[in-house]
Amino acid sequence: MSLLHRTSGPLTRELLLQPSGFGLGQLPARLKPEATTRTVCGYCSTGCNLNVHLQDGQAVSLSPTTEYPVNLGMACPKGWEALTVLDAPDRATTPLLRDANSKLQPTSWRTGVMTFVERFKAIQEKHGKESVAFISTGQIPTEEMAFLGALAKFGMGIKHGDGNTRQCMATAVVAYKQAFGFDAPPYTYQDFEESDVIVLVGSNLCLAHPIMWERVMRNPHRPEIIVVDPRMTETAMAATQHLPLAPKSDLDLFYGIARILIERDWLDDRFIAEHTTGFDEFRQFVQAYSIEHVTIATGLSKEVIERFAQTIHEGKRVSFWWTMGVNQSHQGVRTAQALINLALMTGNIGKPGTGANSITGQCNAMGSRLFSNTTSLLGGHDFANAAHREKVATTLGIDPSVIPTEASWSYHEILEGVLRGKIKGLWVICTNPAHSWINQSHCREILERLDFLVVQDMYSTTETAREADLVLPAAGWGEKDGSFINSERRIGVIKKVKKAPGQALSDFAIFRSIAEAWGCGAMFRDWTSPSAVFEIMKKLSRGQPCDITGIRDYAHVEAEGGIQWPLSEADVSATLQAQRRLFADGRFYHADGRAKFLFEVPRPIPEGPSDRFPFVLLTGRGTASQWHTQTRTSKSDVLRKLYPARVYVEINLADARRSGIKSGDRVRVTSQRGNLEATAFVTPTLQRGQVFIPMHYEECNRLTDAVFDPYSKQPSYKACAVALTTLGGASLQPTRSA
Repeated sequence: MSLLHRTSGPLTRELLLQPSGFGLGQLPARLKPEATTRTVCGYCSTGCNLNVHLQDGQAVSLSPTTEYPVNLGMACPKGWEALTVLDAPDRATTPLLRDANSKLQPTSWRTGVMTFVERFKAIQEKHGKESVAFISTGQIPTEEMAFLGALAKFGMGIKHGDGNTRQCMATAVVAYKQAFGFDAPPYTYQDFEESDVIVLVGSNLCLAHPIMWERVMRNPHRPEIIVVDPRMTETAMAATQHLPLAPKSDLDLFYGIARILIERDWLDDRFIAEHTTGFDEFRQFVQAYSIEHVTIATGLSKEVIERFAQTIHEGKRVSFWWTMGVNQSHQGVRTAQALINLALMTGNIGKPGTGANSITGQCNAMGSRLFSNTTSLLGGHDFANAAHREKVATTLGIDPSVIPTEASWSYHEILEGVLRGKIKGLWVICTNPAHSWINQSHCREILERLDFLVVQDMYSTTETAREADLVLPAAGWGEKDGSFINSERRIGVIKKVKKAPGQALSDFAIFRSIAEAWGCGAMFRDWTSPSAVFEIMKKLSRGQPCDITGIRDYAHVEAEGGIQWPLSEADVSATLQAQRRLFADGRFYHADGRAKFLFEVPRPIPEGPSDRFPFVLLTGRGTASQWHTQTRTSKSDVLRKLYPARVYVEINLADARRSGIKSGDRVRVTSQRGNLEATAFVTPTLQRGQVFIPMHYEECNRLTDAVFDPYSKQPSYKACAVALTTLGGASLQPTRSA
């Protein structure tokens, strides 16, 4: 059980503030800070603000900013250790080029950049412009994302480029666009403290977003906390209601809840009539989802389901929140929209403590969604819209003909393009697909087929960098300037507080060098610095739902404690509120100003248990001290002490007892795609027939199944079929409920 739940707010904050026992008073006298600056943390989407304490202009320690409206003086273990990981011995410090003997050897920046340009141009000349692609990230500043997307698509003629946000946020993006007319998370973190009913779906908030969980703990209304999750997670243990439904049956559940609300007339009829479309069709659709149907589909009792519906009805301020348990699903878009439907039909949107609220994963996934120029044109525009292309071209002073007229292939389509011989060169920036991509072994085989693979990253030792033909050493968080946009749409400033090691450069500087060497430098003559690009981003956002023309500069953002979009020039005359939510006026972004009810018949889990593979594998966050592929968190001595060093598999107590398995035993986990060896951890927090492996360990994605949501193209990481055997060869079988 995590220390973060079952504790009071003040005690929780104390635990969060000093996870490693480091305080300013413990610093040697010669390292006492002489100055302090503020920056936004570079890990998750929460967007905490940190005071960085400087000595001789270099960071020596940090502490959470007490008055920042996001974290209010709190930081999680990762935030406290953010500086430590910058000093890792395996930092990429010089360009590396693979030689004739297939060894990566140090080379100069000039040789590295010229090789990049020559090889990519040669591939394009032989196979066409679309034979080169890029895969980007949600973890670099927005200004760098915009530069990369503009350089690649407008300057280099690269049509296909996607981000690793496809792995975490694509479902929420599509769900919001279809339902609201724009990718617009409506909430502010203050809603955690103002709800009297908080519904968390597929979200282990306590571990994945501990500062947001602390905001829940600060709620003075003694809220009902309802967790919908197959596992008894740390968050579920602290809930007032836990609904341990069958994996991927949540769509049936939410349609059944909607039917109950309709049958009992627990609706906001006025809101539905004035601000939505499609409700009559939705009313007819959910008639098929009787309580009997839902109990069979989910495994939940009638009493549990009816209590859930009753709690929503009785709540005055109900908020619905989801993360990867919804997004990483074969039907994630419709599941997210089922939650949006519940918020719309009860009028729980646009008001304090309400909303259908997607919590982002990476620190700048929101920046990527709006400005990376991957599947959406810069500023949240549409590649297929001629007026949008003309506006962007005019703003940037470029020929509209260089802007693609359709969106890029998605991440998996790019990899399939490699498999089909359509993509020959790939540029990977600040992400690690050889570890993180679904069905990992197949991904690595695909990468091996490339004529030229370039990896641009902080570390030369990532699983993907080890496969590269060229490694470009990049500065990390804390070594460059720019801005992030967090889950609640808050723009925050990040700053350079340390010098990057060796010859490592900011991604911004690398993009400028490539632009000049490619011969398109003149196109980016105004892109001289991150702050200059921020001004360009403001112009690109003009008239969009994400309009930020009212922001003066970085200093303005800092002075306000971060600024949530939108803030147009017309807004600046009003007093700027620290917490602002969308849709308070009931107006959405579709042409008619209304939100849409969207729905679809649920589809069965793509790979359910069988005689050969009798268990369902669940994946997710392991601890609050681990992050994604552990590229950074594994570099911290402190963080490594807070999580198991080796991969482990959680097994239900009854299943383990039947097979004589004890915690600490070694077992083999096998799917149709691969296998791994793991340490067994026997626990009652899983249902029978289910096992759980944290996503952070390299081996995990040997098992996962390459299934994708048809609308968002997001991978379904969360559930597939596996078998368990002891290393002696004995097979484990799940027990059945009496």
